[in-house]
Amino acid sequence: MPHDVAIVSATRSHVPALMSICAEHAAFERLPHAPAVRAEVLADALHGSPPQLYAWLACIGEALVGYASATQDFSTLDRNTYLHMDCLYVRAAWRNRAIGQQLWNAVLDQATSLGCAAVQWQTPSW
Repeated sequence: MPHDVAIVSATRSHVPALMSICAEHAAFERLPHAPAVRAEVLADALHGSPPQLYAWLACIGEALVGYASATQDFSTLDRNTYLHMDCLYVRAAWRNRAIGQQLWNAVLDQATSLGCAAVQWQTPSW
């Protein structure tokens, strides 16, 4: 891969960039999105104890090229916790460079560190 990708855990300072790429992701998935609304709620979710939201940014230099986010939940049927990956998105110009795989690995590492039994993810059928 010609570019070094850094996967970083999102913090409060990353919220403006995260909101921007979320808007792009929502447009890609054909979902309504109000990017300026509730940024503080997103910031607070990243910093609870424990956090309500885990998020990772894929960066090449100063450029944000992708992100993933997840929440911890509980499965009644499995009687165990799991990590629900809410989002995984890589900007079109950066796809097919294993960036999504690196974000996925960050999610798996978090699931392992939390002792989750599984990771779940749903994507649009199209």
